[in-house]
Amino acid sequence: MAIVTTKDMFAKAYNGGYAIGAFNVNNMEIIQGITEAAIEQRAPLILQVSKGARSYAKHVYLMKLIEAAIEDAEQSAGFDLPIAVHLDHGDSFELCKSCIDGGFSSVMIDKSGLPFEENIAITKQVVEYAHDHGVVVEAELGTLAGVEDEVKVSAEDSSYTRPEDVQEFVERTGCDSLAIAIGTSHGAYKFTAAQCTRNAEGLLVPPPLRFDNLKEVEKRLPGFPIGLHGSSSVPQEFVKIINENGGRMPDAVGIPEEQLREAARMAVCKINLDSDLRLAMTASIRKHFAEHPDHFDPRQYLKPGREAIKAMVTHKLIDVLGCNGKA
Repeated sequence: MAIVTTKDMFAKAYNGGYAIGAFNVNNMEIIQGITEAAIEQRAPLILQVSKGARSYAKHVYLMKLIEAAIEDAEQSAGFDLPIAVHLDHGDSFELCKSCIDGGFSSVMIDKSGLPFEENIAITKQVVEYAHDHGVVVEAELGTLAGVEDEVKVSAEDSSYTRPEDVQEFVERTGCDSLAIAIGTSHGAYKFTAAQCTRNAEGLLVPPPLRFDNLKEVEKRLPGFPIGLHGSSSVPQEFVKIINENGGRMPDAVGIPEEQLREAARMAVCKINLDSDLRLAMTASIRKHFAEHPDHFDPRQYLKPGREAIKAMVTHKLIDVLGCNGKA
């Protein structure tokens, strides 16, 4: 199977009450861990590439690794694994165009930090070029806090999506899916301690997502694919391993998985889980070196990293997104 767009994926997800996992990739081990989990669970998949990852690994390397993953699925599992290749948070028409010309099946243009009319104008420009080349487009309304590709947005500068704007935005831009802001945040530090409460064990509990906004968006855009970015749950077992092995991640907290499950049952068709991948890889490598300080071969410490990613993705596909068996 060739790389596919998200069009059919999202239609099935919306009607089936589940969400597709969107995972950011940077190297071979991450791609292998994600796709091996998806193959075993027969789950459709979105592999995302950020501007920073594309600069780090180079476009051609990432595309060839993804093509290898698709071929591996066909050879080892005997079925076509639906994989969409998506540009995450594209910040310009030029970047989106380069990814479209380079074989991506989906791009995101994120001009949510601009005034409404400017966001529409640039998004429409990307949509027109993408649709002429058989590529779909995700746009964004509302601004998420946190760090994305080393760009930091403060909580003060973030904003919830205004439901009253979504219908006009979609109609005027022609975008194929819409990322909205309902309280998720980029990075492993999604909320400050002051924004959270503490439970009986003293652990931070983040504020709930704005499901009222999500319901209102769904009412105004019935059947339209909605995406959530910054939705990693920041598993505390990984944070604990990192802190016990030389890391410093005090008060790192993510989106509770039960809230992500609820979002997947509603209008959300795509949930981004990139920070959890980094945590799984980092925690496993730190633990490996603590137990094997004499190891120096990258294969020795990247293998457990790949296995940790595969286990984490498997859990997300089954227990959070509910997309296992949907490929």
